[in-house]
Amino acid sequence: VQLQASGGGLVQAGGSLRLSCAASGGTFSTYDIGWFRQAPGKARVLVATISRSGCSTYYADSVKGRFTISRDNAKNTVYLQMNSLKPEDTAVYYCAADRFIAVAETIPGRYHYWGQGTQVTVSS
Repeated sequence: VQLQASGGGLVQAGGSLRLSCAASGGTFSTYDIGWFRQAPGKARVLVATISRSGCSTYYADSVKGRFTISRDNAKNTVYLQMNSLKPEDTAVYYCAADRFIAVAETIPGRYHYWGQGTQVTVSS
């Protein structure tokens, strides 16, 4: 499966963005999806995950209550709605996919397929 992340940009603190991850070339509904982010000089970390059916989700503590992950299997797309953005949310955001991933899987190496990343910059 190929993944294409989009929707990043520059926003002021307190603002919102919605990221999209569009998939092609596979049966999208059979893949669990994760959003990761990587700030300059830091490791790639998990932000949120959603199960194949969309029934199970997981959020990192740092984004809980502010970010919402969802998916539309008919459109082969996963979304990450980001509200109340903070400067520390600044990073390149990546979507990743694999089959039979635990809902709280935090290790990037466990995901086989990756999108190209989209930059999110939050100004103070």
